[in-house]
Amino acid sequence: MHINDRTRLDGERERWTLVPESLDDLWHLSYVLEPGDLVSGETTRRIQRNDDRMRDTGGEREPMSVTISVEESEFHKFANRLRVSGTIESASREDQVGHHHTLNVEEREEVDIEKVWKPDQRERVEEAVEATENADVAIATVEEGAASIHTVAQYGAEEYASFTGPTGKGEYARERSELFADLASALSHLDVDAILLAGPGFTKEDARTYIERNAPEVMDKLGATVDTSAIGDRGVHEVLKRGAVEEVQAETRIAEEAEKIDDLTARIAQGAEATYGIEEVAEATEFGAVEELLVLDDRLRAERAGEGDWAIDVNEIIERVEQQGGSVTVFSSEFAPGNQLNSLGGIAALLRYRLE
Repeated sequence: MHINDRTRLDGERERWTLVPESLDDLWHLSYVLEPGDLVSGETTRRIQRNDDRMRDTGGEREPMSVTISVEESEFHKFANRLRVSGTIESASREDQVGHHHTLNVEEREEVDIEKVWKPDQRERVEEAVEATENADVAIATVEEGAASIHTVAQYGAEEYASFTGPTGKGEYARERSELFADLASALSHLDVDAILLAGPGFTKEDARTYIERNAPEVMDKLGATVDTSAIGDRGVHEVLKRGAVEEVQAETRIAEEAEKIDDLTARIAQGAEATYGIEEVAEATEFGAVEELLVLDDRLRAERAGEGDWAIDVNEIIERVEQQGGSVTVFSSEFAPGNQLNSLGGIAALLRYRLE
C-alpha cells in the first residue's frame, strides 16, 4: 500500500489518497471501510440516452469520476477487486448524483477515502504500507555452480545477492559445499519471515540438507522447495506465478494468529490471565487489565455497520485498550485461528493479571 496524500478536513474527518499494491491491500481496505465513508475513484457507468439510436441498447458506458457514500463493501479475491457500493454523492456528470453505483477498486489504482479514521484502522493501513516497503519473504534459487537470493515485498521482487561456485562434478565434488555455505550465510543475515528454496533438479534438495545441518537458524524460516526450470529472475518469476509466496504469507499470518489463540486457550484452561466474550472483555478493560485484545474482523465490521448484536460499543473498548498501553490484533475470519476466536464470541483478551 502507498499513501499518496493525507488531508485533514472539518471536524475529525480526513481524506487519505491510497494506492493498493496487492490483493492483501484490497483486503485491508475492505476492513477499514464503513457505511457513510466517502470513496472516490475512476469508474465507468452506463448512461441512458433519450434518442432513437440508443433506445434499444440500454445506453453506453462512459468513463467518469465519482464519489460514493459507502453502503457496503465486499472483497472479491478471485476477481482481484474490492467492490464498493453506495449512492453517488458527486460525479463528473452532475446528472448521475443520487444514483446507486458500485465502484471497483483494483490493484495499482488510486482511490480517495474520506472518513473518521479509528486508531486500529490507521494502524491497519500503516502496516500494509510497511509490508510493501519491507521484504517478508526471500526466494533462494540454486543450481549446480550458481545461486541467487531475491527479496519479495508484497508482489515485487529484487535481487539481494548472487553467487557462483564449483559445479560439484569431478575433482570438485567436495567443494560444492562452498556455494551452499555462501548461500546459507547470506540467508542468515536477512530479516524476513520465511524463505523459499527453488531451482531445477536436485541441487536445491542438497542445499536444503546442508542448511539443515549447518545453519539451523535459517532452517527455522525455510518453507517449501519449489521446482523451477531456471534460477535468478526467471526462477523467481516461476515461483511468484505459482502463488507460492502468497501461500507462505498466509501461512505466516496463520502461524502468528495460531500462537496467540493457543496462548489464549491455554490460559483459559488453566484459569489464568485471559477472558472472552464482549461483556467479560469490557469488564477487563474497565480495570485496565487488557494486555492484548483479540477481535475477529467479520464481527468488528458487522458491529461498526450496525449489523451486530453486541450491546457494548467495541470501538470504545479498542480505544481504551490502546490508551491503557495494550495492543489490538484483528484476526482473519478466513483462517482456522479466526474460527476458534469466533467460537469464543469473536472477541477475547490476554490479560496483565487474573481477574477474580
